[in-house]
Amino acid sequence: MTNLSPSDSDGLDARAYRRAMGAFATGVCVVTVDGPEGPVGMTVNSVTSVSLEPRLLLWCLDDSAERAGAFLERQPFSVHVLGADEADWADRFSRGDCRLAAEEVGRAETGAPVLAGALARFDCELHAQIAMGDHQILVGRVTHFEAHEGAGLTFFRGRYGRIQEGVE
Repeated sequence: MTNLSPSDSDGLDARAYRRAMGAFATGVCVVTVDGPEGPVGMTVNSVTSVSLEPRLLLWCLDDSAERAGAFLERQPFSVHVLGADEADWADRFSRGDCRLAAEEVGRAETGAPVLAGALARFDCELHAQIAMGDHQILVGRVTHFEAHEGAGLTFFRGRYGRIQEGVE
């Protein structure tokens, strides 16, 4: 067991903290937005429902992310909850090829680019942006959502997994 104090701040402690946080299994999402050079996507696992009325969700954006600027331009965005068979989307948008070709996207009512498929999708307008540590917390007001049946993609200790509906 690793037990570190909050004052430990060298690179080893940061890796240990990251490993410890990896013990929290999360769903996997891709957030899409229009950037200066066209639609882009980013893989995130920090999506959380905030409020039912009004419908709000949040996700966290690393200040150093190369695509951060596109998400901070107050453009509408869409959050796609990935199904168990969509790990290729998660890999693609976690780094590297983050741009979307015109034939890969549809458009939400808000104008945000959307991916085909996904277990669920939430189309949002930026409601609030809160600086917190080395991230921005982006709160979206959900203007439209849809959900489909199926197994969800999860991330746990650096690996993908799946969760089925009705697990006991």
